[in-house]
Amino acid sequence: MRVVKQFLAVVAVAFAGGQGAAAVQENAWLTLVVGAVTAVVAVVVYGWVVRRTERREVTEIARHGAVARTGRGVLIGIGMFAVVIGNIAFLGGYQVHGVGSVTGAIGLLGFMAAAAVTEELIFRGVLFRILEERAGTMISLLVTGVVFGVMHLFNPGASLWGAIAIAIEAGFMLAACYAATRNLWVPIGLHFGWNFAAGGIFSAVVSGNGQPDGLLDATTSGPAVLTGGDFGPEASLYAVVAGAVLTLVFLWLARRRGTIVPRRRRPAGATVLP
Repeated sequence: MRVVKQFLAVVAVAFAGGQGAAAVQENAWLTLVVGAVTAVVAVVVYGWVVRRTERREVTEIARHGAVARTGRGVLIGIGMFAVVIGNIAFLGGYQVHGVGSVTGAIGLLGFMAAAAVTEELIFRGVLFRILEERAGTMISLLVTGVVFGVMHLFNPGASLWGAIAIAIEAGFMLAACYAATRNLWVPIGLHFGWNFAAGGIFSAVVSGNGQPDGLLDATTSGPAVLTGGDFGPEASLYAVVAGAVLTLVFLWLARRRGTIVPRRRRPAGATVLP
């Protein structure tokens, strides 16, 4: 029951924020404000509903160290995307034609902040964390990662390969990041850094959602297996490899820190009630 309450609470904030952003999308500054407010309200609502349903301190969104942890995640996300787009550019698949839109990047800043916060609260804060308590880290990572990928099938320009790529490079990787750090700030920052670097800086298509107006006026071309095609660089093999490598790194850190949760097993001879 608690998972339903927590899930619906954050989804409600995400929906309201999405509607608000859509209503003011022509104004970059208003979009920034709406996105920032949505992100803050989502964190407050998540903390409130978890405290009420679980009767505990919500340590995964503790304010102490939040800025530093989020910043660390942002740097990892931007660096990860820069490596991906750099490899695509090296083979001629990404070309910069000049300066893009500063106001467009400002609007994307708010939109990406709201998306990163609400999606991490839902998928890692609620679904992964609660499933992990019963099924353990690895099964929870696999299940929630696949669900995260499937969710992206509803995006414009989506494809089965794009959803698989998202599951591997984002769903698995962000869950592993949470398992290693045991806070939501680093995966939130990583998620935001990746998305904003893609759309807000490099003006690349993000998860099939069309060409954004970012800081650079740029285009991609070439084989979809390398550039990601209509889905964007997230469907590139470079992104999948980068995400898989980071997943392994985070899981290694989690094992080293002793934060891998084993699967709970029923005592021998236990009866399962109908």
